[in-house]
Amino acid sequence: MPEGPEIRLAAEKVAAAVEGKAVQRVMFSQHRLRRFGPKLSGSVVSKIETKGKALLTHFDNGISIYSHNQLYGVWRIVAAGSLPKTKRRLRLALHADDRSALLYSASDISVWQTQDLDKHPFLAKLGPDILDPTVSYRCVATRLLDKPFLNRPLHSILMDQSFMAGVGNYLRSEILFQARLSPKLKPKQLNTTAVESLANAILDISRRSYESKGVTLPSRMRNEIQNQQSGRARNRFYVFGREGKSCYLCNSKIGRQEMGGRRLYWCVNCQGGQSGG
Repeated sequence: MPEGPEIRLAAEKVAAAVEGKAVQRVMFSQHRLRRFGPKLSGSVVSKIETKGKALLTHFDNGISIYSHNQLYGVWRIVAAGSLPKTKRRLRLALHADDRSALLYSASDISVWQTQDLDKHPFLAKLGPDILDPTVSYRCVATRLLDKPFLNRPLHSILMDQSFMAGVGNYLRSEILFQARLSPKLKPKQLNTTAVESLANAILDISRRSYESKGVTLPSRMRNEIQNQQSGRARNRFYVFGREGKSCYLCNSKIGRQEMGGRRLYWCVNCQGGQSGG
């Protein structure tokens, strides 16, 4: 599933294609939404923004499109009048004069009055956005110790969008590794240093991934690894997707386990059994 960094990067591409432009034609594939096509066609896209994993397309007529890429959704930007060759199903199309923004394979799409978006069932429950530059590690640390999260395992909290919006599966593994914490620990088991370390890792890893287009390793470490190995997948993550491979820091084997219905990776030596207490 695309996570906060990937959705923000996709939003920037969509904005470059259609923001500030009159969209000549808006097309929805879902029958329940097709009536909005004529209402939006000819309107100007006033702003593209993200809220965690959601992308919002705002029009100058007071209407907004909410879209969530879910597991397989992907945005494509193409020249006006052309469509890419793909077996994916086109769900939403925004056709401007020169370029088109196309959303494939995502069905979680709805149309709202912009002023009512705060009532959207997903948006209304979101916590602070991991890519919001005004969010500090102190804010994150405070949330970790709030009652709704204090007694829950970290692997569960990090996937809860009401905690921090935009964290997903690969970020979860990478964040916990950078903080050197077991995914089974709870915030109440952590001392002040561990809480601060985790809060910093949540922001550092997420923002690094955005700035590096999906890479969570620090650039220096990535370059060192790249000199020894080949292939982007081998120097992209600390632990995610690296089951059975050696930890870059201690040379122990990376483990994998299903937690919360999703795969999670960690180094038992660097993280295992560490309570921070």
